[in-house]
Amino acid sequence: MKKSAALPIALICLGAVWFLKSTALLPSTSTLLALLLLIAGVLLGLLDGLNKSTLVSCPLLIYAGVAIYLRDNMGLHLSHLLSLGMVLAGLLMLLSRSDRIPERSARWRSLPDQQDLR
Repeated sequence: MKKSAALPIALICLGAVWFLKSTALLPSTSTLLALLLLIAGVLLGLLDGLNKSTLVSCPLLIYAGVAIYLRDNMGLHLSHLLSLGMVLAGLLMLLSRSDRIPERSARWRSLPDQQDLR
């Protein structure tokens, strides 16, 4: 029986982050958060496809990443970014009510029955 690889992987990740931080190659925390939100929005859209849920959530995740970046690096006011985000969320919610946009796929909504697992 092999031992878990969690500790070596954790050491590698922590060492890499420490190295990048000590050499000033690691971007600031807000930039990393902005990138993670943007990537999450794009990946969610690619993995789940276009449906009523992703039509709202993917652009909002991407907007949140862009807003964090703009707030941190360009100095835009938080009230401007939040109000624009509210308008975007409302528009996307109205657009998702269209009958042309499919519902969320059944494979993500339901878990397999207990009998299917036997």
